[in-house]
Amino acid sequence: MKKILVANRGEIAVRVIRTCRDMGIGTVAVYSDVDRDSLHVIRADEAYAIGPAEPSASYLNIGRILRAAQRSGATAVHPGYGFLAENADFAQAVQDAGLVWIGPDPKTIRDMGDKITARETAFEAGVAPVPGATLTGDLDRDVAIAERVGFPLMVKASGGGGGKGMRIVEGAAELRSAIERASNEAAKAFGDSTVYVERAIRNARHVEVQVVGDGHGQVAVLGERDCSIQRRHQKLVEESACTALTPESRRELWSKAAALAKQVCYAGAGTVEFLLDQSGETWFLEMNTRIQVEHPVTELVTGVDLVRQQIAIAFGEPLQLNPYPRSIRGHAIECRIGAEDPTHGFLPAAGVIERLQEPGGPGVRIDSGVYPGFRVGLHYDPLLAKLIVWGRDRDHAVRRMARAIDEYRIYGVSTTLPFHRFVMRDEVFLAGDANTSFIQERMGHDSLDPAHDLALAAGLAAVLYRQEQAHALEFRPRRERKAESAWWLRHGFGRQG
Repeated sequence: MKKILVANRGEIAVRVIRTCRDMGIGTVAVYSDVDRDSLHVIRADEAYAIGPAEPSASYLNIGRILRAAQRSGATAVHPGYGFLAENADFAQAVQDAGLVWIGPDPKTIRDMGDKITARETAFEAGVAPVPGATLTGDLDRDVAIAERVGFPLMVKASGGGGGKGMRIVEGAAELRSAIERASNEAAKAFGDSTVYVERAIRNARHVEVQVVGDGHGQVAVLGERDCSIQRRHQKLVEESACTALTPESRRELWSKAAALAKQVCYAGAGTVEFLLDQSGETWFLEMNTRIQVEHPVTELVTGVDLVRQQIAIAFGEPLQLNPYPRSIRGHAIECRIGAEDPTHGFLPAAGVIERLQEPGGPGVRIDSGVYPGFRVGLHYDPLLAKLIVWGRDRDHAVRRMARAIDEYRIYGVSTTLPFHRFVMRDEVFLAGDANTSFIQERMGHDSLDPAHDLALAAGLAAVLYRQEQAHALEFRPRRERKAESAWWLRHGFGRQG
């Protein structure tokens, strides 16, 4: 474990570098032209340029990343999440170059990355997938197959993710067009036009189970996370534990996740995702063969450093975790703070972070990739930071998160902080009843069709305006200052930009 190259950027690259430092391992960052002054570059021991801003020429360029690893003398590669993290060809290329790949076997990545193969593998492990069917590519036959699955249904890309190559279909009249559009979008985004259909489960909870395996059949389960608050299948708020599970259903869910991880002889940290329907039945959705954006939630309730586990397993150390956690301690919540404008349909925002005031105090953690003066562009995912809190129970965690959001100030670029402030005060969320229809039901319209963005923006603008007005009144000083001292202004407490 002499030196690890982190093939990523932003907060996840900083996160991996920190654990490497804790373990006494050297770190290598890679960066595109626009990321020259990024925080992960500053934090690493070494840094190498890998090309222009376009991801295809830099963070997705396998050859350039491997050349940086060879130049630096790195002995291993950690992919983080996104970019090449679930690219089986990249994992194989790393191993072929004589480097240690910090992740599961390339075959596992390939099999679980193909949603159709993953569904078949889950079925073999005794884990029921969401009811659905594979399409043939013959449009007339596929329409008949989809109609047998029943409406409403989802048309989904086999090799996709992140909401791309996905369409929801309410009835037969929309089916033919939805299959064609999803297939074309999948071909452009993933180079694979294969799509399948899956029953759309309304008002479900999106629950995922964290697993860690040693690649030799030993698997540990580290609880579950509820990721139901999401837009276009992009998660916005995550928490552990899930309030909708009973002790019995929790044990059953954990057993299903462990069975699938053992079926593929999983190595490293991974996540098995499920939908929990209104009857309490759980259905396998997919498996993510990487560290998740929301992994800090699990770390706070278990005390396990998941990145450290990834590294140790990749270098052949035996799994030293119990098959099931001895205890889940308290409750944790994560809010993804993105450079997006929630009052305009979560449109990406750009600009310079002029000033930054991060919250602190007991039980508050921030995983961030930005700093004052950092320029936020539009080339990459808009995630700026993750705000994570821990509390002795859910009510305590929610109050702590609400307080932390109120303390958080990012000047110079629009962020999702107002949205998160709304969520932490919403009665449905407070009751622990939020499901995947939360935004649609509470704020407007959430759809895979961009034509509905205007309705969503209008709904969000209305509720966030009311929330911000109430927040401003709540924190208004008792009497206005006639003048503000130079000290007050110099230390950032004066008029807010």
